[in-house]
Amino acid sequence: MEENKKFDIEIPKEVAQGQYSNFAVITHSSSDFVLDFARIMPGIQNATVCSRVIMAPEHAKRLMYALQENMVKYEKTFGPIVMPEGKKGKTIAPFGNPEQLN
Repeated sequence: MEENKKFDIEIPKEVAQGQYSNFAVITHSSSDFVLDFARIMPGIQNATVCSRVIMAPEHAKRLMYALQENMVKYEKTFGPIVMPEGKKGKTIAPFGNPEQLN
């Protein structure tokens, strides 16, 4: 897809409110990445998956780059996001140089 190509995105009413997720599990095969978004409630042992997104590896990498770009923009606007003590380094991907993942 061309970088500057414009297109309309429609969001159906039932999707527009979104789903709250405070936990994600990512698995993959040679052809797909599966992102399960879930909610964990205090005092409950089970997490409930509220949404599953399946994408090709190329699109998963584009998502990773887009999240990183937006995280930088967010922190420039609102300040650094502080991770709870003891949770540093417990991220899904190292948000340094994305090429480190290659």
